Amino acid sequence: MVATGTEPPSGKRAERSRRAIVAAARAEFLRDGFDASMDTIAARAGVSKVTVYNHFGSKEDLFTAVIGELGDETSALTMDAATAVLTDATDLRAALTEAARSLIASVTRPDVLAMRNLMSGELRRFPDLGRTWERRGPARFAGYFADWLRDQTAHGRLEVPDPEVATIQFYALTVYPHLVAASFGDTLPGDLADRLTTGAVDTFLARYEPR
Repeated sequence: MVATGTEPPSGKRAERSRRAIVAAARAEFLRDGFDASMDTIAARAGVSKVTVYNHFGSKEDLFTAVIGELGDETSALTMDAATAVLTDATDLRAALTEAARSLIASVTRPDVLAMRNLMSGELRRFPDLGRTWERRGPARFAGYFADWLRDQTAHGRLEVPDPEVATIQFYALTVYPHLVAASFGDTLPGDLADRLTTGAVDTFLARYEPR
C-alpha cells in the first residue's frame, strides 16, 4: 500500500487521467483478478505509477473505485430502462415483465458478472467492496422500485403493505436465479430464462394485485 498523504489531483487533465486509470484497472482486474499489477495498470492507462497512487492511495482504493463506477453504470442502465416502461404504465404485467428483463440484462452482462464474482472473492479482506456495490448499484433501483410500488398502492392498482419486502421478492423471483447460475460459471438457457421471467411477474402480481 502506498499513501501520498495529499488530496487527489483535480482539474480536467487530472479527471482524464483518473478515467483512464479506472478503465485500465477494470480491464486488468477482470483479466488477472486482484493480483493485477499496478505497474501494468499504469502502463495501460498511459500514466506513471506515481500518478496512479496520487489518485488512489492503494490498490484497494482503486478496486473500490472500479466497483463503484461499475455500480453507477449498471444502475443507470437499469433505471433508464425501468423508468421508461414503469412510468405511467397502463399494463402492469407488461411493464413489470419489461422492467424485469432490463434488470436481468444489466446485471448479467459478462463484465458485471465477472467483476461481481471477483468482488465476492475479496469481501473477507475488503468488506467495504460489497457495501460500495450495494449502495451505488442495486440499492438505487431498489429505492426507486419501492417508491413505485407505494405509488401504485396509493392509486389502488396494487396492494403492497411492505414495499421493501416486495422489492426483495421481485429481485428474488427475477434476478437471483441468474446470479446463482453465474456463481457456478453457468447461464440459464434462453427459453428457461424467459419462462422464469414471465412466471416471476405472474407470481408477483398474484400476490399483490387487488383482490
